[in-house]
Amino acid sequence: MFAYIKGNLEVKSTNYVVIENGGIGYKIFMSNKSIGTIGNIGDNVKVYTHYHVREDNISLFGFNSDEELRMFEILINVSGVGAKSALTMLSDITPSSFAIAVINDDITRLTKIPGIGKKTAQRLILELKDKLKKEDISGEQIELDEDEKDENINKDAITALQVLGYSKKEAETVLKKIDTQKLSIEEILKQALKILGR
Repeated sequence: MFAYIKGNLEVKSTNYVVIENGGIGYKIFMSNKSIGTIGNIGDNVKVYTHYHVREDNISLFGFNSDEELRMFEILINVSGVGAKSALTMLSDITPSSFAIAVINDDITRLTKIPGIGKKTAQRLILELKDKLKKEDISGEQIELDEDEKDENINKDAITALQVLGYSKKEAETVLKKIDTQKLSIEEILKQALKILGR
């Protein structure tokens, strides 16, 4: 319903902010990490939003970047993960680190996130990898000119970006703009997300 809300930051509380736009104050639930970096009272801010509807509750959840929003929407679609739990998780892990943990089957890293147990971590990996496998069946082959090691890193970076909701074509296009040689997958993803976020 709302892609984002832009306005004056009126309130910063422990788990939500209030942004005034057009004379209306929007109460938006956010992770502690996002609240800490959103800005100061009186600043004009932009928050990406998720309109969350349940039988007994309608809430707005907010994020400082589109990648955080995508990660949140991925998490709440996994059985056993609620909206409040997903917000808590966003305070503990960045979208790029989350994507890397999923593609590397890193259950240990995922279970370090508050609210994620071993079964939930396994479900995250299984559900997200299955979705990517389905996309790969109809997708075009990845053509990269780097040596085998660099090629594997690029493939992992493309998969990680797909975990965050980008298409294979978008991922391949953005990687062509980055000199990936001698960069770790974390560094490649950081640069890719900066470009995609523009």
